[in-house]
Amino acid sequence: MLSLLKKRPPARGGLVERWTLLELDGRSVDVRIVENPRTSRLTLRLVPASKKGESLKVTVPPGTPDGDIDDFLERNRAWAAARIARLPQVLKINDGVTIPLRGVPHRIVHSGLGRGIVSIGREEDGPVIRVFGDPKFIPRKVGDFLKRQAKQDLTKAVATYCAALDVKAKSITLRDTTSRWGSCSSSGALNFSWRIILAPPEVLHYLAAHEVAHLREMNHSDRFWAHVKQICPDMEQHKSWLRTHGAKLHAVQA
Repeated sequence: MLSLLKKRPPARGGLVERWTLLELDGRSVDVRIVENPRTSRLTLRLVPASKKGESLKVTVPPGTPDGDIDDFLERNRAWAAARIARLPQVLKINDGVTIPLRGVPHRIVHSGLGRGIVSIGREEDGPVIRVFGDPKFIPRKVGDFLKRQAKQDLTKAVATYCAALDVKAKSITLRDTTSRWGSCSSSGALNFSWRIILAPPEVLHYLAAHEVAHLREMNHSDRFWAHVKQICPDMEQHKSWLRTHGAKLHAVQA
């Protein structure tokens, strides 16, 4: 299955990757195969709501024979099929689609060909996101609008929690990730998935508190969680919400 595929040139970090297809319950699922010199065994991970659709990622040691990868995928076929079957359907942003914004459903409405702005409003059936301009640009315009809203809310939340823990964030960057919500680098740079703006505000605040706490503890030790709880006392409730509903938010595609 893999022998005819060409490897791509090494990516950042010296990683080599290629793609193949795996048939699962009558449909073809993309499989990204990554050779990583830092791993000593084969691992399989589901990558939900990717731009190519649902996909799988196999991480392997460099030089792993294609036959071994085939055997590994075959052994894990049932596991992959079961998890993909439980994934929410990808929701593509466009006119008439309803998406959450700060936890509240908003219907996207194309409001004419005037100046290409995006705004929040209300109609008889509830809150809406109004989009003006060429309708073919609705996904990009709404996506950019959501990212601006996310950056605005996260900037305020991070500032609040940095002051509470007496730390300083080097930067705040939004990512188009569909497998993790945030990260903190050793240099103090905070990264967040823009889709957190779809969640209720208190969940966004929990995520900000979580990443800010990493500026004090670059781990998930008891000390780290004590910092999070200090600045976000209801963290367990918000963690649970994200575990339960996070996959649906990741399925929203601009």
